[in-house]
Amino acid sequence: MIKKSRASRGLGKYDAPLKVQYTMGFDGFRYNRLVNPFHKDTMQFREWNRGFDKAYFDNLKRVKDNEARTRSRTISEGEVQHV
Repeated sequence: MIKKSRASRGLGKYDAPLKVQYTMGFDGFRYNRLVNPFHKDTMQFREWNRGFDKAYFDNLKRVKDNEARTRSRTISEGEVQHV
């Protein structure tokens, strides 16, 4: 099988597999890299944001679950709640 060049397939230098940008965004949240390195009007920018947002909402869900578990444990142990 002959390997076609990027140009013959109609791809530019910014047409990398989008999984790469998604993973960069996901890792960007985990390692506190808050600035998107891609140009605003590109698919790479949107994929990086999608990965970043996914990591954010996964973390938010985990935090809320842990808070609910901790809160219910303190209530069930007999702590007095002041309203």
